[in-house]
Amino acid sequence: MRIKALSRPFASNKAKRPAMPFSIFLCCACISLIVFAALTAQWISPYEYTQQDPLARFAAPFAMPDHLLGTDYLGRDVLSNLLAALQTTLAIALLGSLICAFIGISLGFTAAHLGGWADNLIMGFADAMSSVPFIIVALGVLAMFGSSPVLFIFLIGFASWERYARLTRGLVLSAKQEGYAEAAFIVGVPAQRVYLRHILPNIAGPLIVQFTINFPEIILLESGLSFLGLGIQPPATSLGLMVADGRNYLAIAWWLTALPGLVIVLTTLSISLLGDYLRDRFDARLR
Repeated sequence: MRIKALSRPFASNKAKRPAMPFSIFLCCACISLIVFAALTAQWISPYEYTQQDPLARFAAPFAMPDHLLGTDYLGRDVLSNLLAALQTTLAIALLGSLICAFIGISLGFTAAHLGGWADNLIMGFADAMSSVPFIIVALGVLAMFGSSPVLFIFLIGFASWERYARLTRGLVLSAKQEGYAEAAFIVGVPAQRVYLRHILPNIAGPLIVQFTINFPEIILLESGLSFLGLGIQPPATSLGLMVADGRNYLAIAWWLTALPGLVIVLTTLSISLLGDYLRDRFDARLR
């Protein structure tokens, strides 16, 4: 009886997993809606985004039943343009983020494995890249070689790789001191197998968090370069290009800039808040 009485308070004091905050739930719902709209843009768009209707130029949002979010200076449906631009921006940001993560994680593993001069060279290059604003590098490259979709995606993918490299290097060096990795090296398991099968799954959490934090920055970089005319070129469209096209008509057609700008803000804010929440959950020091 005494054992049973002592066990009840212990069971009642058992730590419970905290529930997801309502703000993070709203962020997840917003991200899901944005991703769904981007994936189904071809099917849910009321018109082709390049289709023009000169008689319906500068129609305000909700003023015409056929154009729910209004039209632009060429009579193109803003909703159709917005869906196509969202799809393009997210596709470029996703490909660029994956390339960035691959470059940074690969160099981080290389620096941690080789050490010595290779480690100093990679980390020195990372320090040099972080000391120069990347948008200046991007402007120089695009001005010199011109803007093409492939070059633009790879250029976007080269941004912020040094963050992945530093994070991966530190995590790998720490993991190599753990018992499971040290034991695998002692028994003669090949280094590549130890890194890919044992170390990488154990450090994946912080890398995923870094991906969610870096993804909004890639979106803003793509939008900024497209706004400056060095990114996506017409007849293709993107959120940054929509903002650039509508800036000359702010006085008479505010929605041409406000609506794509609002989508950029909601997308980047939702992903950033989700990334902060995941960082707090994965990092034991912040619990």
